[in-house]
Amino acid sequence: MHKNYLPLLFVAFLLVFGNFEAVAQKKSKKDKSIENIDHLRTAPKLVVGIVVDQMRYDYLTLFWNHYGDDGFKRLVNKGFNCKNNHFNYAPTSTGPGHTSVYTGTTPSSHGIIGNNWYDKEMNAEVYCASDDDYKSIGTTSDAGKMSPHRMTVTTVTDQLKLHYQMRSKTIAIALKDRGAVLPGGHTANAAYWFHGANEGNWITSSFYMNELPKWVNDFNSSNAAEQYKKPWTTIGDINTYLESGLDNNKYEGLFDGQTAPTFPHDLPSLWNTNGKYDIIKATPYGNSITADFAIAAIDGENLGSDLIPDFLAVSFSSTDYVGHKYGVNSKEIQDTYIRLDRDLTRLFKALDKKVGENEYTVFLTADHAAIHVPAYLKDQRIPAGYHDWDALRAGLDEFLKYKYGTVDLIKNVSNYQVFLDHDVIDNLDMQIAEVQNEIASELIKNKDMDRVYTGQQMWQNEYTQGIPYILQNGYNQKRSGDVLMVLKPGVISYSITGSTHGSPQIYDTHSPLIFYGKGIRRGSTVERTEIPDIAPTISSLLGIAFPSGSTGKPISKVIK
Repeated sequence: MHKNYLPLLFVAFLLVFGNFEAVAQKKSKKDKSIENIDHLRTAPKLVVGIVVDQMRYDYLTLFWNHYGDDGFKRLVNKGFNCKNNHFNYAPTSTGPGHTSVYTGTTPSSHGIIGNNWYDKEMNAEVYCASDDDYKSIGTTSDAGKMSPHRMTVTTVTDQLKLHYQMRSKTIAIALKDRGAVLPGGHTANAAYWFHGANEGNWITSSFYMNELPKWVNDFNSSNAAEQYKKPWTTIGDINTYLESGLDNNKYEGLFDGQTAPTFPHDLPSLWNTNGKYDIIKATPYGNSITADFAIAAIDGENLGSDLIPDFLAVSFSSTDYVGHKYGVNSKEIQDTYIRLDRDLTRLFKALDKKVGENEYTVFLTADHAAIHVPAYLKDQRIPAGYHDWDALRAGLDEFLKYKYGTVDLIKNVSNYQVFLDHDVIDNLDMQIAEVQNEIASELIKNKDMDRVYTGQQMWQNEYTQGIPYILQNGYNQKRSGDVLMVLKPGVISYSITGSTHGSPQIYDTHSPLIFYGKGIRRGSTVERTEIPDIAPTISSLLGIAFPSGSTGKPISKVIK
């Protein structure tokens, strides 16, 4: 070939190759765009997180034959059931429970170490969601002065909003303020809770907004709560409630004005002596109005209406109020769960219609479980009992006077923890670790005490199993106390009627965990899962970053 043609060929080659590269780059960008759209199409339009307050795992199996096909059974039969799910920390209570579900970590990291706790810096008790920097919205009372400011890490709901440049929407709903504020995270569009008393309205905090939206005002002005001012009778034939104890027994509490803890519970006649609208909370009607409001929120907030995923966090709190009053073996708790099953059915059918049956994802869990009434256990010759904290404190003070000549070494005893006054101990020229050990050695002598650990042990060791592992996950170095106490299994500090929770024992830690809907496999596992695994699993499903303090791991079997 003549050498004069070479420059022309070279130019032609560059033109052809350059055009090919341009096409390739354009195709690559197009493919990336398609990939992003495909990801949105495979992600659920709406995630619905459901926390059932004080739900034991065995309520799924115990009342199974009374459930319909589209509530709990729908989740279990068409979703993924984690049968060996546990809280891996203590205290097992509402504030830490909701926070751990949504942050993917434990109180040791997220900082919510109780519903209330002694604040060492403020030298005062604080509430997990209270915040005087904000005003109540929807009520003239102080019931709305709340925010998540004491939670030190992000939630899965926060991460979803960050991922989509705040275009996702998060709405959190519960009868209890802490059951809405903490799951909603720091970036929620709204958290709503129920203010009873003489109002019976859903309210919020100025942390979220300056006035209630129209749909909430419309709901409140409809007197939706008024329809539940009616007698509480069993929804089924009480004679078929064979899975629970006798209706009239000595293990159950009473509403003020009652002489027996039996059906029917005449709410209208009990109304004024039991806090008016507050009485609804301690009946299954509290769950029903929560479902009513959640369904209204789906419409009012247009949740799940586009490809950018939204989050609806719902906590059903009445199960806890009923459990505390009547106990886990009561006709009341059985009827409450049968009714909750019907409320879940209503919620799922509303989601089917408004979001699309295959377009949303649900997880259902609890914030803690509960113990059988110890008085009942004792009557069945099962080891159980009640602890007297006043007697323990009196004995501890006597020991302190004898050993150190003063009781001023202790600033507070609460949440099964002893908080020492480090300044007093320093002034007495004593070592903190030595005083912790001396007090622990004295406390373990108490007949009700099973184990005692010191803060020094929590700092120096890394526990991987058993009770110390659970305690350490609940131990926050900046907020927790100097000595940690664990009562014997079956022993509680509570009234002789009703059930409670809070311990690291398995009856308080074993709770349900079910995933259902878009992107979820059908199946079950008896391998151990833990509450902090929920947020990473949902984050993996959504393709977003894990919450900032996450210590859980995705449950790989759950996701398709």
